[in-house]
Amino acid sequence: MTSRERPLSPHLQIYKWQITMALSILHRMTGVALVVGALLLSYWLTSAAYGPEAFNLAHGLFGTILGRLVLLGLTFSLFYHLGNGVRHLFWDVGMGFEMPNLRASGIAVVVFAVVFTLLTWSAAYIVRGG
Repeated sequence: MTSRERPLSPHLQIYKWQITMALSILHRMTGVALVVGALLLSYWLTSAAYGPEAFNLAHGLFGTILGRLVLLGLTFSLFYHLGNGVRHLFWDVGMGFEMPNLRASGIAVVVFAVVFTLLTWSAAYIVRGG
């Protein structure tokens, strides 16, 4: 009996990176980030039930540079996940599977997420006053 070499399963070192692959991974990552964001939102809301000291602590944490960066990332995650979810809805009805459309819709989702993140934060700073 001779030993046969078995083929290796494809992995990331074999596949050539494509925008659709990167955006799929990013979609999963933003989904996880939104779960973390929901937990942080729950913490912020429940801190209000524990009184002014607890709320001021939670509110202060989100006001730090690190807290604002986390909130910025969560805002991007929200808009990216929303845009890519709509993209998936089009795929569910069989639209947009041609390679040029896949690339264009992927780029459009990223642009949408960046633009709406910037608009949201700009509006928040204008309303808040800095």
